[in-house]
Amino acid sequence: MKWQNTLADKDLIYCDLKQVTTAFSANLTALPYAIRVLLESVARNRDEEITDEIIGELANWQAAAPTGVVPFKPARVILQDFTGVPAVVDLAAMRDAMVALGGDAKAINPEIPVTLVVDHSVQVDCAGSPGALAFNTQREFERNHERYQFLKWAQQSFKDFEVVPPETGIIHQVNIEKLSNVILSKTDEASGKTVIFPDTLQGTDSHTTMINGLGVLGWGVGGIEAEAAILGEASYFPTPEVIGVNFSGELPIGTTATDLALAVTELLRQEKVVGKFVEYFGTGYQKLSLSDRATIANMAPEYGATCGFCPIDEETLNYLRTTGRDPELIDTVESYAKANGLFYDASHLPTYTKTIQLDLSTIQPSLAGPKRPQDRISLEAVPADFTASVTAEVGPKGFGLPATELEKTTPIHWQEKNPDLAYPDTLKTGDLALAAITSCTNTSNPFVMISAGLLAKKAVEKGLKVPAYVKTSLSPGSRIVTAYLEDSGLLPYLEKLGFYNVGYGCTTCIGNSGPLSEPVTEAIEEDNLLVASVLSGNRNFEGRIHPLIKANYLASPPLVVAYALAGSILTNLTTDVIGQDPAGADIYLKDLWPTAAEVNAVIDKYVGPEAYKETYAHLFDANQRWNEIETATGDCFDWNEDSTYIANPPFFADLTRELPQQGSLQNLTVLAKLADSVTTDHISPAGNIAIDSPAGGFLKARGIAPKDFNSYGSRRGNHEVMMRGTFANIRLQNQLIPGSSGGVTKYHPTGETLSIYDAAMKYQAAGDGAIILAGKDYGMGSSRDWAAKGTQLLGVKAVLAESFERIHRSNLAMMGILPLQYLAGQTAASLGLTGEESFTIPLPEEPQVGQLLTITATKIDGSQQQFQVKLRFDAPADIRYWKNQGILPMVIRKKFEA
Repeated sequence: MKWQNTLADKDLIYCDLKQVTTAFSANLTALPYAIRVLLESVARNRDEEITDEIIGELANWQAAAPTGVVPFKPARVILQDFTGVPAVVDLAAMRDAMVALGGDAKAINPEIPVTLVVDHSVQVDCAGSPGALAFNTQREFERNHERYQFLKWAQQSFKDFEVVPPETGIIHQVNIEKLSNVILSKTDEASGKTVIFPDTLQGTDSHTTMINGLGVLGWGVGGIEAEAAILGEASYFPTPEVIGVNFSGELPIGTTATDLALAVTELLRQEKVVGKFVEYFGTGYQKLSLSDRATIANMAPEYGATCGFCPIDEETLNYLRTTGRDPELIDTVESYAKANGLFYDASHLPTYTKTIQLDLSTIQPSLAGPKRPQDRISLEAVPADFTASVTAEVGPKGFGLPATELEKTTPIHWQEKNPDLAYPDTLKTGDLALAAITSCTNTSNPFVMISAGLLAKKAVEKGLKVPAYVKTSLSPGSRIVTAYLEDSGLLPYLEKLGFYNVGYGCTTCIGNSGPLSEPVTEAIEEDNLLVASVLSGNRNFEGRIHPLIKANYLASPPLVVAYALAGSILTNLTTDVIGQDPAGADIYLKDLWPTAAEVNAVIDKYVGPEAYKETYAHLFDANQRWNEIETATGDCFDWNEDSTYIANPPFFADLTRELPQQGSLQNLTVLAKLADSVTTDHISPAGNIAIDSPAGGFLKARGIAPKDFNSYGSRRGNHEVMMRGTFANIRLQNQLIPGSSGGVTKYHPTGETLSIYDAAMKYQAAGDGAIILAGKDYGMGSSRDWAAKGTQLLGVKAVLAESFERIHRSNLAMMGILPLQYLAGQTAASLGLTGEESFTIPLPEEPQVGQLLTITATKIDGSQQQFQVKLRFDAPADIRYWKNQGILPMVIRKKFEA
């Protein structure tokens, strides 16, 4: 290792950033801390591909206009089961491909540590009762037995691959509370000494960014990119701009980290930080708890940044102590970070591409919605905002309904009653059908969770009840949450209001909200009623939370409880009565809201290192049901041809050791023409599989009853289901079929309306390639590899959009799909493109990064139109992926070359 130094008083060596920057005449203190972490990684991993030229360019990072490409090799990879299972399926399929080409299956093995956390599979089938947790976890294991068998095989077959079993917690909360040590170590092969270096990671979940709150650089990638990292490939991306956010002041009384995160999301979306790094600093930064920082870092995908980095400081060390980390580790973290310029120094501010000011004292209690996390609404404005959205034009802030919608009332026919709940006779527009304390964004933060518990306690003591039409649920992000809520005596009060523990997983935040009660479902469907949900999650995209709930709002856990009590999004919590006590006295939110002193008293008494140590003592083997799962052994997986969960994907069917011939794309047909803000939820939904969908038809044909369909997310290990689910979101609006909703398209040869899957199969049968036309921010949202994999399997050769979300653009390139972008000022509308055209795209043998291509669009009457687009190959690696028809075939070919 070049630029080596030894940590004082410890027999530990490290790559010295001061030596690195001196070698390239650079100034270390001028670099943002996130750039310093990147620089350490590339310098330590210097080899034939990571050259001195690359290292020197990064060391001399130019804030105003960064240049070059970063070949990033993360120290580890973390997976969740929805996206992790298909990644591991691909690794298993790559082993088969290696064997088929005469190679060794064991050549496909993780090169770095990999941890998969099972947290995405539990669904809220049962809620509001003491037996909810047991029922939901039982159903989880029944539904996912095949997937879990496969993961047990992988755990035994692959080296450096660990699985955190179900019923443990949410991936990012477990990561920050236990898995990350901030500083890692390994044996240096040359010297035999122990080398230490910063923990860095990539994860197959976009909210991997939460770990940045701990001073650990990491972000979400698609499963495809994660697989490449697992196999030792560098991830190439343009050297990022870094936006500094200077926090001043401190949060006012009555506000929470959730309110701050929503304000930051709104602010940074306006600043257009997509694809950029964000780094926090300032006097206000130093006053934030680490849990508050983690909440902000978690929502980096919502504000569009690659990451929201929080440099290591004293609060980082305090958090490591609180969560029971080893004192020797904490000492090493402090010594190393200070020695290597990675410890926050307020006296030497880095140079940023741009600095944004945010006074924390201006933060107000807020929600975000009804369809996007960046659409923040101050608490007092929520009723008016919802009222306006009912009649506003269809879009992120509108439902396009007549004003009479606000007057709708539907009777509810209750079948049985619980004495702890209130039973109104009717359901109205704006009533709350679902209230969920969910998502690691907030459940990792003891302050907001205990605030919710204290608010529930005061509400119960005042005799308040939640309306029975509100489905209430509590999904602790880890067992530590249950521990401190139980120990403090607050959990029974939450349960009294219906917030029973429904499972240790993402649940409602990812659409695993389960069914509403039959009386409520019937009432909503009878009048197509516009009802609402409030959840402490990070995503509220259309169609994500529940198919019957169109208006979805993000809020802090205590506000979730308050809205559940109010029962309607039209209640103004700042002025309206929430309920009445037994004596008839009016109760307002101010009567229930706990003080900071009350919350901190509970934290000081019940949230400490011993609780964390006990909770995480048996992280990998505490689940007996998981331990009892039997599975096959062997280097190659024994695929079950009848399985509808796990199948050998066709990505390597025609693979050869030699590079394939690539040529121009001729006469591509438009499969879908889409508007702005099409998310990966639209492209590859994770929720329920509709009975009448192509995926539902596939499952029915194989004897699967609709009650056992499970979700798309749980079946991501089966390409037959997932390709049928591509573009199948019920809220997708394809402009080829005006007024349509759902995964349908116009089949151009006949003009008939077909499912997108059926049309794609017809095009492929005829030998025709396809193209997608899209607007701004195409592919925003969760980092879903199947949004690219499914697109490829439908025969799509190119996607032409006004702009792309970072991860999805990368995933398209990694699957060999051309990401194309309109030139500035041009759109499908300005060019007069209707989607009826066919497109020819000439491609040179050696395409260049960011090259301009001239496309020919041929209209129905035979006339032609030419215009230029930008080829969104953002790094030389993208070109290599395209030449190999994807990154995974490239990795296999490299294994043979080696």
